Amino acid sequence: MTIINSNLGYPRLGEHREWKHLLEHYWRQQLSADDFHAAAKRLRLANLKKQQALGIDLIPVADNSDYDHVLDTLAAFGAVPTRFGHFDHQLGLDDYYAIARGTDSATAAEMTKWFNINYHYIVPEFDDVHFQLLDNRWLRYYQEAKHELGIDGKPVILGPVSFLKLGKRHGQYLDDAAVAELLPQLLPLYQQVFSELAAAGAQWVQLDEPTLVKATDPAEIAPYQQALTALHGAVPALNIELQTYFDSLDLYDQVIQLPVQAIGLDLVHDHGENLAHLQTTGFPADKILAAGLIDGHNVWASDLATKFDLVQQLRTIVTNDQLWLQPANSLLHVPITTKNEPKADPILLGGLAFADQKLQELATLTTAANQGVAAVQAEFDENQTKLAALNASSHRNNPTVRQAEAHLADQTFERQAPFATRIKLQHDRLHLPLLPTTTIGSFPQSRTVRAKRAAWRHGDLSDAAYQAFLKAETKRWIDYQNEIGLDVLVHGEFERTDMVEYFGQKLTGFYATQNGWVQSYGSRGVRPPVIFGDVAYTEPITVAASVYAQSLTDKPVKGMLTAPLTIINWSFVRDDIPTAQVQNQIALALRQEVQNLEKAGIKIIQVDEPALREGLPLKQRHWQAYLDEAVYSFKITTTGVANETQIHTHMCYSNFADIIDTIKALDADVISIETSRSHGEIISAFEQTGYDQEIGLGVYDIHSPRVPSVAEIEANIQRALRVIDVHQFWINPDCGLKTRQKPETIAALTNMVAARDAIQAQLSTPTK
Repeated sequence: MTIINSNLGYPRLGEHREWKHLLEHYWRQQLSADDFHAAAKRLRLANLKKQQALGIDLIPVADNSDYDHVLDTLAAFGAVPTRFGHFDHQLGLDDYYAIARGTDSATAAEMTKWFNINYHYIVPEFDDVHFQLLDNRWLRYYQEAKHELGIDGKPVILGPVSFLKLGKRHGQYLDDAAVAELLPQLLPLYQQVFSELAAAGAQWVQLDEPTLVKATDPAEIAPYQQALTALHGAVPALNIELQTYFDSLDLYDQVIQLPVQAIGLDLVHDHGENLAHLQTTGFPADKILAAGLIDGHNVWASDLATKFDLVQQLRTIVTNDQLWLQPANSLLHVPITTKNEPKADPILLGGLAFADQKLQELATLTTAANQGVAAVQAEFDENQTKLAALNASSHRNNPTVRQAEAHLADQTFERQAPFATRIKLQHDRLHLPLLPTTTIGSFPQSRTVRAKRAAWRHGDLSDAAYQAFLKAETKRWIDYQNEIGLDVLVHGEFERTDMVEYFGQKLTGFYATQNGWVQSYGSRGVRPPVIFGDVAYTEPITVAASVYAQSLTDKPVKGMLTAPLTIINWSFVRDDIPTAQVQNQIALALRQEVQNLEKAGIKIIQVDEPALREGLPLKQRHWQAYLDEAVYSFKITTTGVANETQIHTHMCYSNFADIIDTIKALDADVISIETSRSHGEIISAFEQTGYDQEIGLGVYDIHSPRVPSVAEIEANIQRALRVIDVHQFWINPDCGLKTRQKPETIAALTNMVAARDAIQAQLSTPTK
């Protein structure tokens, strides 16, 4: 009897973002649909062959996507919002992408974060839905892997209950009654998928039900029981791996009794609770334990000795033929390989493991489990040497940082005066009109911007020439903003590839990868910085760019920073000390930048915290500690300025009803929030609370290329003004405009200012 290993999913972007470039070439009509499909197939097969070569026994198939796996699921089952048309056949690429990106006549589907990590999924809309199987994509990709490569893969499909729970009807996430109503309509289609897979020879299917980790009431197991009973009963020949991840199972006793043949448990992000369940309750003898040992959404090399000890513990609970070793979650959320990081400090590189290295770790642990550690002793010894070198390095032992941390307890981080006093001083200083207009920070990064940055990075453009280009681009967009009529301007962030990566490049303790790309949504790839050491401030980061932009206009220009928690949530964070400690190190560094901006004459400083809500722990019992840490680090960053300096923050794509008290506690003078894709439902959260600070609810969606009309934006403003006082309200887009093109950006902002002017004229109220 031997232990085998399994993977749950592989990154889609390609080692050099081949997938991104393919997608964008198609969108620009530089590639036919046939050529697109042919190139996508080559990338899929290459990914499968790599996993095979790395020694993975159970290789996932159909984990690839043309945009997003939830969008794939709704398209396959015919749950297409009716504004995009009615379909009785598999969607073509243009119809598929219309849902994600919108059209001139139909707004894009809502997009939100995948649980508590930095990946966005398309939110299904189940209004007037009539499910039908338009495409058994899981069968297509299973057969492709089998026929092309001889791989008997494990199709990965989002489970029916999670699919429903992740969607909305009439603007609200489905409650238990709605799930109970729709599930019987959906299950026959899943049964058909399973039947066709079994007929094609599939042995296993990975049914992802990540929402199980959020279930706390035994009654919540009912829909999962119903679904799995129906699926297993209809197709008993097909083995089901019920996969959970991102946290522990509160209802462990009930879940292990479900009619499946394997259960995947996360033993990395479970706070030790899944392991405790296994040790106290045991595991059924008729099921396989798919043990998630390897961290699938961080980049640190596993301590192989510690992981092997865990394997040995599990072997006291289940037999060898009952045990699979696998990542804790899909590797979609980590970069592909460290081999493309030749400039990394060797000490750091020795402590990193991207997707391919994580699969190598799995193979090594599997060999150790089956043949003994002696068979892979060299790998174990090398692993221990590299981890010890990183932990002992000066990167992780900065005495200046540790001294600053030691004095935190002696300080109080609050603004000098309450908001009511500060805002009067700010109004007197800024002289802004009623309903002031601004943007969130970034402006379009054209091909020219990206090319100049690449040339500078590669040494083909001098520092002086690059800085001259950035100044010219900044001036161009300051002029555009003045022409459009915006009231508070921004410098455009042309020097930044990413709002987190940029700061990681300027602070100690960060490593900015060369090719550490991960998918955020669609073709959007980000390179999360790696926080591997103590974080310290060395020199001003944004001051020169902000001061130059301010010199070009009499209107206020905002200084633009990213707040500590968002940097944490959008980075790969060292795991040798508590995350909150790293967060406070970042806050102490950024506090110096905020103070330097103020000293340089910048009157408005925006400290963006878009990831606050999305990073909430999945278990509500862990929320308060997380939120308290968020407020504390934000206040460390922002409270060192005078009352007259206006502090802004921005948050996007979140349900804020749960954290409205935290938003108040941040004590920012102005907050801007995305609302357009969520159809303004955020407004209700502010309707039910006495929020006194100023606020901008995003009045149009920047993730779609469509240009909203003046009337459309005006309606969004009027809706907000029904619950928010006109003297509190700011007008702004949802998020930054980096990914948009110049013509649509100028057109949309022009319409936004026109809509504001129309409402201003109706109000005929004095300026602030």
